[in-house]
Amino acid sequence: MKYKILKEDIVYNDYFKIKKATLLHDTFNSDTQIEVVRQSFERGNAIAIVLVEKDTASVLLINQFRYPIVTDPNCDGWLLEIVAGSIEGDEDPELCARREVEEEIGYQVKNMEFIGEYFVSPGGASEKVNAFYAEVHSTDKIFEGGGLDTEQEDIQLVKIPLSAIREKLNSNAIKDAKTIIALQWMLLNKSY
Repeated sequence: MKYKILKEDIVYNDYFKIKKATLLHDTFNSDTQIEVVRQSFERGNAIAIVLVEKDTASVLLINQFRYPIVTDPNCDGWLLEIVAGSIEGDEDPELCARREVEEEIGYQVKNMEFIGEYFVSPGGASEKVNAFYAEVHSTDKIFEGGGLDTEQEDIQLVKIPLSAIREKLNSNAIKDAKTIIALQWMLLNKSY
């Protein structure tokens, strides 16, 4: 199967970008091609990391305000999530994960395990997430955390007992996709 980009323009360029493209691509049913117009939300790539604090048997989540969800009548604007952040330029995803953990919750991560990578919403966005798992101890909290003032972040650390994670998932208390994916991976691959 082949495709060709006939035309590609940036139609919005601010904190995020939106590209509009005209493409020609093969079809599944014949030897013909079709011409389509598509748009792509260009956010950049990201990391996400689920952290378990071993000595307290807790999962470390964050709580922060997320403007795009305020239109949902079942959300108040604040969302429980795992630590995540944008990869800057050609930054190594693992180094980005360590930096984001320090900035958001103040922990130093020594070892982490790669979970996998996935596209967030490939029908309209190019963003790919590199997901990780790590175990820390309460003594690994050596930075303030809370996010960066320069990014206008206001992040709260939330510790959820490992024993409560399955119930949180089953009751739909966790509504963030990257968090659901990481916590389900953790429940399938780790035993506590």
